Amino acid sequence: KLGVIENLLDKANRLVIGGGMVYTFLKAKGLEVGTSLLEEDQVETVKGYIERAEQNGVELVLPTDIVVNPVFPKSDEDIAPEVVAADAIPADKMGLDIGPDSQKLFHDKIVDSKTVVWNGPMGVFEVPAFAAGTEAVAQGLVDATAAGAFTIVGGGDSASAVRNLGFPEDGFSHISTGGGASLEFLEGKELPGLKVLD
Repeated sequence: KLGVIENLLDKANRLVIGGGMVYTFLKAKGLEVGTSLLEEDQVETVKGYIERAEQNGVELVLPTDIVVNPVFPKSDEDIAPEVVAADAIPADKMGLDIGPDSQKLFHDKIVDSKTVVWNGPMGVFEVPAFAAGTEAVAQGLVDATAAGAFTIVGGGDSASAVRNLGFPEDGFSHISTGGGASLEFLEGKELPGLKVLD
């Protein structure tokens, strides 16, 4: 998904970053991410993305708070969520969703947009304790669509989240079911199916 960010840095005027990818961005800013999902080998690349966003005038929106948990939940006994500031993730905990302040921030940034492409949940939406971030983003798209924005839900996980959380499909301008293809398109790669249409 980082290839998508790289391509969009020259096209978008705002990028809202959440989900598993956000911890690589937080680490690139020198913050502790605990045991959160992290692409350690991409930290330097992401530092470059952050600099490019600044140079290009792209607003990079990162969460201000995170819902952490001691472990990745495999059962109800594993669920002990706690909200912490994004710059205060404990070394022994992992981020599994964006926190309530970030949910409002992301929702408001989405509603303030004219075109929105969403790819990927904000957290482990399959577990209710970590679904609120994804729900807030989906609601943001529904509200943006109602206000006249063009909204695209791209990718299998996002489409699944929309359905699992009970959002009406007509609340969005388009829901793509081509997860990998959606990402490749956003990366600027040539898709064989589209090439033959030229």
